[in-house]
Amino acid sequence: MPGPKDLDPSSSPRALLGAELRHAREKAGLSQDELSLRLFVSGSFIGQLEAGTRRMQPGYARLLDEVLETGGFFLRNCGAAAKSRYPEHFAEVAEAEAQATAIREYAPLLIPGLLQTPAYARAVNRGYDPTAPEETIDEWVEGRMERIRLLDHPTRPVLWAVLDEAALRRETGGRAVMAEALRHIAGLARRSRIIVQVLPFSAGAHTAMEGALKLMEFEDAPPLVYFEGVRIGRLEDDPATVSQLRFTFDLLVASALSREKSLALIEALAQDYGHEEHP
Repeated sequence: MPGPKDLDPSSSPRALLGAELRHAREKAGLSQDELSLRLFVSGSFIGQLEAGTRRMQPGYARLLDEVLETGGFFLRNCGAAAKSRYPEHFAEVAEAEAQATAIREYAPLLIPGLLQTPAYARAVNRGYDPTAPEETIDEWVEGRMERIRLLDHPTRPVLWAVLDEAALRRETGGRAVMAEALRHIAGLARRSRIIVQVLPFSAGAHTAMEGALKLMEFEDAPPLVYFEGVRIGRLEDDPATVSQLRFTFDLLVASALSREKSLALIEALAQDYGHEEHP
């Protein structure tokens, strides 16, 4: 039988690579768990590779070629599947977002990327790198706006965001930029496109004080959780960790304002920011 064909980078490389992995694994008579033992990873990780929600790294591609006897196919093609316009630590997350059926996110310090306006995104990126050339900032903002287009679908993914009050009160880009950003969020909420709640200062100490949190669910792959720090990030698929952090998010929801009170606060702050000449 002829071997698998090299992938066309202009198509959907990760999806094709995942389909070829499933085909090669089944041809070898291995389950996902059995293959995972050969690679020293979890069975859910193999499932995510096959579903295209995880990026295949060269080290794993080399092992897959050895275990499945695919003649270097996966190593040759993992480069095409890895191309991305996003920073290395975030590229896999952006790709997973595009396939998620549900995203739950807690944002402690800034409005999350999927809810940003171009002006807010520009201010955030300029804050990240004050000396970057303007064309670089343009490219970063364009990439962020491209991610946001997934909300053009009327129902998928379900996006549930818990925003810390600190993220709403930090004047990022100035009062006019903040007014526009908060009106944008309120508009999405009023159109029932997103679920948004505010975690107020009055909530005091809470379960996620140490950082941001993003949970993603998929139709045909196990869920993922993403942790992010300063210019670093990590995806985690360990079921116990994902379950624990889902509970963390549930506790945040319980501590947050109701959807109605959250929307009222967001709109009130937007109105305050709109009076640009007055503190």
